[in-house]
Amino acid sequence: MPRRKTDPAASRDAVLLEIARRRLFLETLETRNADSLDFHDVAVWTIRAALEEAYEAGRRAASQS
Repeated sequence: MPRRKTDPAASRDAVLLEIARRRLFLETLETRNADSLDFHDVAVWTIRAALEEAYEAGRRAASQS
């Protein structure tokens, strides 16, 4: 059975969205053109945790290439 190629941008976006949902409690990363939906109060330690997780995901993806 042939192996399907995955779109790297789609894979990256899925990982980022999962991190945003889990760490930052955001339902989407899409712009919705409403301040109440597009701007959020987020603690710096939460941002740091999300960035660390994104960094590690990128590091793992690079080592698999």
